Amino acid sequence: MNNESEQLERGGDGTEDEVCASCGIAGVDDTKLKKCACNLVKYCSVDCQKNHRPQHKKACKNRLAELHDKKLFTQPDGSYMGECPLCCLPLSIEPKKSIMMGCCSKIICNGCECANTKREREQELEHRCAFCREPDAKSDEEYNKRVMERVKKE
Repeated sequence: MNNESEQLERGGDGTEDEVCASCGIAGVDDTKLKKCACNLVKYCSVDCQKNHRPQHKKACKNRLAELHDKKLFTQPDGSYMGECPLCCLPLSIEPKKSIMMGCCSKIICNGCECANTKREREQELEHRCAFCREPDAKSDEEYNKRVMERVKKE
């Protein structure tokens, strides 16, 4: 690899986005440069890309491997369900492992609900929502009514 193309691929002179890596033609309005698959360099034509391939091949393969690994091993920010508002752990995608509270419409993990129930039993307290501390609904009808009131507010 010649010194000039190495410098372009590393971004040494800040013009890697503006010139063809092979012939050095500037990318202006009438000359559109196309990125290589690795996004390190740009070319003005297929011929320039073919001419520059021997010098760029190794760097291109390494960069594509990096991009593949990054895409493959990057963890998502969280599940689509979000986090439990009490313990801040990601909610399970499996619906059986969480519960929606009718009073505040918060989805809480079963662990937090279990801990709240255990605390209430030990202290002989009336069952309340683990998030907003509203008393538990006495019937399904009351539960549905609370949910609908909450929906109307939002």
